[in-house]
Order: sequence, then structure tokens, then C-alpha cells
Amino acid sequence: MTQYLVSHPVLLLFVILGIGTALGRITVRGISIGPAAVLFCALGFSAWHPDLALPEVVGTLGLALFAYTVGLTAGPSFFSSLRTGAKPVIMVFGILAGLGVVVFAIARLLGLDAGTAAGLYAGANTNTPALAAAIERLDGAPEPTVAYSLSYALGVIILLGAAAYALRRPLPEEANQATGGEEIVNATIKVTHDNVLSVSELTWTPHGRVLFSRHQAADGDIDMSRGDTVLRPGDRVLAVGPAQAVEHVMKQLGRRSGLRLDEERHEVDFRRIVLSEKRFYGRPIADLNLWGKFDARPTRVRRADHDFLATDSFVLQAGDRIRVAAPKERMADVARYLGDSEHGTADINPLGLAVGLALGLLLGTLPILVPGIGVITLGSAAGPLLAGLVLGRLQRSGRVVWTLPHQAAEVLTQLGLLLFLAYAGGRAGSAFIDALKTPLGLKIILAGAVVSAIHAIALVLLSRRVLGISGPRLAGFTAGSQTQPAILAFANSATRFDERVALGYALVYPVAMVTKILVTQVLTIIG
Repeated sequence: MTQYLVSHPVLLLFVILGIGTALGRITVRGISIGPAAVLFCALGFSAWHPDLALPEVVGTLGLALFAYTVGLTAGPSFFSSLRTGAKPVIMVFGILAGLGVVVFAIARLLGLDAGTAAGLYAGANTNTPALAAAIERLDGAPEPTVAYSLSYALGVIILLGAAAYALRRPLPEEANQATGGEEIVNATIKVTHDNVLSVSELTWTPHGRVLFSRHQAADGDIDMSRGDTVLRPGDRVLAVGPAQAVEHVMKQLGRRSGLRLDEERHEVDFRRIVLSEKRFYGRPIADLNLWGKFDARPTRVRRADHDFLATDSFVLQAGDRIRVAAPKERMADVARYLGDSEHGTADINPLGLAVGLALGLLLGTLPILVPGIGVITLGSAAGPLLAGLVLGRLQRSGRVVWTLPHQAAEVLTQLGLLLFLAYAGGRAGSAFIDALKTPLGLKIILAGAVVSAIHAIALVLLSRRVLGISGPRLAGFTAGSQTQPAILAFANSATRFDERVALGYALVYPVAMVTKILVTQVLTIIG
């Protein structure tokens, strides 16, 4: 059987993926190691027989695909986080850079080689792309994978404990804090105040933007809301926006109506329409011109599991589901105009994907002179990641669309990660077993625990004492700083998907990913 698998590498690949994925689904108190189980499965195969390893091209393809799609997805939030959340971003960058210094000192103290130091850093911070960068820098040497595998488990457990601590010990002022502030709601408002305000005058509030989709005059006629529509006592209007903003408008106009205009579908209808018309990918909602063409108004955009307010500046992506209110007889025309095909949600956009990956891989090969260190290259991890971040922010260039539908991006990200893990584990199985039998293995495990503990303590103390952040947002920071989906899943479950967890995660994840990859490469040079 061993020789049969050695001679059929594609079969070997899917055997490893199948067994590893099954093991990754085993949960203990709701926590599983997920895709990392593929790495350990591949380690087991190569420990059984050193020839049970996959070709290098499998790892390179998987790594580039994973890093590029992660960058593409995180691009918009990464650059916006630099503008709106500088303090947490700087904090996470400083902690991770400082951990690089700690690992360098530990490596000198214990006599660890550069590959082991880099793998220790990547494993204690549970970051697979950082491991990939180390492996690539050292021409496939097994030492980074061995150290990564030995330090990974405690890296998850210790930071998981930090997230649990943050959730159980919120700051006093956070005890009664609302869970999000960005949830999009709608409400039918009955006008009782004689303010004589037009719809356009009510759109902007101190708590965010509000859209108005339908209006019912006092005589009972229902029509689309227009900017110049003046709201008078007895009128009803359907408002859509963040909960606090809608509440603000309600106080200005009157009270919540017992009649729900969103359920009245005789004259004005609504539906979610899938954006599959390619000319609108990467375009703002204003470019749709739905009001000018169909007297229709988009109110929300659903992307993945989140709803966004459909403001004019919101940039659309393939597969977005746009909730549109329109005159009943025009709804079919609106659907045809936007495409409304589920095929668009799975379109991998071959041209943008191929060109973007080519640019990323080319960037990864360019030599970069770092004073005091020497020449480094970004490689197949950081190059595609940085290209993905930039192109994800641009979204499109002329007719070339860079973005991917969320579902397609998730599939490619997971596929790329699994391919790389299956390759990486197969290069170090025997070395991993040998390390466990020696004092070196214990040293790496303990050193990894120390690095992860410093990470957790620094993150909690600085967030609470310096930034005044705790609770769900700190749990999100912890998951993002550790780039660890298991911690994110735990925090979401414990808080019933409090939006502050996701916002904290999205804020620091991109800078944490980039920092870990760069620090790991530096360790391979100076470690």
C-alpha cells in the first residue's frame, strides 16, 4: 500500500486531506483544531514512510492561493483599519514585533538554529503563512515545520484562555454596553409631530445614515419615498438603518406604527436580488442608478452573513444580495438588470485571479535590500498576500475585476490552506518524531508556551490598561492577533455572535498576518 500511494501522489493528496479533515472536525468542549489536523495527518504519513510526501509544487500552489485570497478579502478592511483604528493596529504590530525579539533571544539561549526559531515563532502564534515563508526561505528544510508542530497546540490553548478571560472580566463600563451598534434594522414610523420635514432632511443622523424606502400618505396610498417627500402628521414611512439612527428619526417624527409597510406588497414590492451582472462588480451603488431607471431603491446589501446599509458609496462585489424596494410592475426589470443568477456567487473570475496571482508571485521574487540584514524576498506567501491586499482595496481596474464572490473566496482560501498543510507536514514527519524523543522537543514546547503566554499577557494588559478595551472586542483582538479561527469561533459562540468580536478580529487580522510573515523571514536570516 505504501508503494502504491508513493506512485500515485494525487491519490495520496486526497487520502491525507480526507483523513485530516475528518480528524479536524473532532471537537472537545466545542473546540476543534480544524484545518491544522491535515498538517498532523501528513506528519503521520511521512513519519510512517519518508517517501509519503507530496511534490513541492502542491505546497507552492496552495500557499500562493491561500495568501492571495486572504489578502483580497481583507484588503478593504486592512486599509480602512489603518485610518480608523490606528491604536489597536499599532499595539498588535508592536506585540508581534516584540515577540520576534523574544524568540531571537530564546533561540540564542537554547542554541536553536534559524529554521527552528522561525518555526517556533510561527507555531506559538499559530500562523501557517508564516511557516510557509520560513520553509520557502530555507529551501524546504524540515526544522520550521517540526518547531511549528510542537508549539502550535499550546499556542491555541493559551490564547483561547486569554479570550475567555476577556469575556468573563469585562471593564465596568462595558457591562451594559450594546452588542453592536451597526445592526441594520427597519421600522415603520407614524408621523405625529408637525415638523414638516422632507425625507432628504432626515437621512443624516448623529448615529449614522438612514434610508427611506416606502411612504404611505394619510389617505392610505403607498408609494416609494422620494427625497422631496414632505412628511406630515398621519403619514407613515419605512426607515432602514442602524438601530440607534432609526430610533433617532423615530423620535423626530413620532412613534412606531402598528402597521408594517414592509409587509404591504400590493403597490410596492421588495426582494433580495443576487448581483451577477459583471459590469457592476467593484462599482459603488450609485452607479446602478436604480432610482433613475426603475424608481427602485436598494436598502441593504447582504455579503456572507452580514447586512450593510446600501449607501451610494458602498462598493459592490460579485454575489452580493441586494435588497431592493420597487414598484411591483418594475421588479422583474430590476432583477434582469442586476443579473439575479446564483452562478455569480461561485464565479472565480479567472482573469482577475490569474493576473492577480501572477503579480503577487512576481512581487514575491523581487529582491529587497534591508540594511543590516541583507537581501530578502517576500516569497510565495507575502508576495501574493500584499498583492491581494492592494488589489482587494482597488476592487477593479478598468474592465479587470479583482474581487471574488465571498463564497468563491472562502472555497479557494480553504483549498489553498489544505494543499499547503498537506505538503508541509509531509516534509518533516521523521524529524518530528525524532524531536519528540529528545530534550530538544521539550525545549521547543516550553519555549513556545512562553512566547504564547507573553503574547496573551501583553495583549490583555495593553488593551485593558492603555486602550481601555475589554470584553468581546478584546476577544476579537485576541483571535485576530493570533490569526486563529478556533478562537474566533469560541468567542462568537460565547457571545452569541456579538458584533464587537467580528469588528475586533477584522481590525487587527490583516496587520497581524503581514507582521508575522515578515518577522518570520527576518528570523530565518538572523536567527
